[in-house]
Amino acid sequence: MNTWAILPIKPFYRSKSRLSGVLSNAQREALSREMMEHTLSILRQVQGLGGILVVSRDTAALSLARRFEAQTIQESGTPELNIALTRATQVVSAWNAWSVMVLASDIPLLRPEDIEEMLALGERPNSVVIASDRREEGTNAILMHPPALIPYRFGKGSFQRHLSEARLAGADVHIYHSPTLALDVDTPADLDLYREMLIERELKEPLWLGSV
Repeated sequence: MNTWAILPIKPFYRSKSRLSGVLSNAQREALSREMMEHTLSILRQVQGLGGILVVSRDTAALSLARRFEAQTIQESGTPELNIALTRATQVVSAWNAWSVMVLASDIPLLRPEDIEEMLALGERPNSVVIASDRREEGTNAILMHPPALIPYRFGKGSFQRHLSEARLAGADVHIYHSPTLALDVDTPADLDLYREMLIERELKEPLWLGSV
């Protein structure tokens, strides 16, 4: 199955503003960069992907994406996320993508198995696979087969809105649960949980986290 992964990336220097009380500007930028690198590295390990497309207006993020052999689209101005993703989906559809997966780049414990299991769930046409954040409010990943099967509804409450759109479209809907895919790092509580999960898995803390 020719599935393309689409990663929307905020400018590193503006990301993770809700962590400003616990991380410096340099730490937040390092965090965003490291999580993006992790996500791209994981995607490169997945055999079932036809390619990776990174959408951003940050030239540093686009340069990093190309180091991982990802295709890039540089946005201008401040386009609304759902509009930017719709454009990106049109691009990969023109490249003969059979399905698309939009994935958040701030999932520090993402595993290849998470992507592979979502691909397996969405193997049949007319499928939508949704992975929520740990609060079941946001959408950390969504797979559509074919592309543009439903409109993007990222923003507050996107998990339920994507679920409603998929049911309205008569799609075969799958909800994918994974503690590693569900953990995105947006708030100090997320950061604390990330640290706890690193300890549980006996993983080394990244350098930027050591001074928090």
